[in-house]
Amino acid sequence: MNRLAGIDRIVLASGNAGKVRELGALLADLGVQVLPQSTFDVPEAEETGLSFVENAILKARNAAVHTGLPAIADDSGIEVDALHGSPGIYSARYAGTDGDDAANNAKLLAALDGLAPARRRARFRSVVVFMRHATDPSPLLAEGAWDGRILDAPRGIGGFGYDPLFQPLGHTGSAAELSAAEKNRLSHRGQALRRLLAALTEA
Repeated sequence: MNRLAGIDRIVLASGNAGKVRELGALLADLGVQVLPQSTFDVPEAEETGLSFVENAILKARNAAVHTGLPAIADDSGIEVDALHGSPGIYSARYAGTDGDDAANNAKLLAALDGLAPARRRARFRSVVVFMRHATDPSPLLAEGAWDGRILDAPRGIGGFGYDPLFQPLGHTGSAAELSAAEKNRLSHRGQALRRLLAALTEA
């Protein structure tokens, strides 16, 4: 069943400019108009969930409630093995202020100070959700993960968030040194969105 039948607009439930840019590029071939929730002055959802899945659903439902449109939301973060999976769902506000990339990166580097490269394993994880409406009883979910390690200093000027500190498995540079197209091809968010789009459009 093509879940997009009859749909011409979808709201993207994110206020993060970097995510909006990445998600917009990845959804460009969807065949429907994808609008960021800022277009509608949607207030940010309270991320009170205890998992990426719960927070993604909260964000999608919030956007659908305020716009009356179907919604796609992403919740993602970085999990560091040496920190027992932290910062995880708290990645964006790890240092206390939501979206302060520099402070978050500095706190993560301090937490891993002195650890050998082999002990700095980490992964980005993403969950994306599609809700047809605010009371959709069966949201469509897809996940992606991107393995690598945390560098001992930032590298590169691209991307956002923890990208300058994350060295993808099999690469010599950071995620912030990849082109936007290459990052979208490899990343956790790219994986999750491709799976979501395949599920949305399957006959």
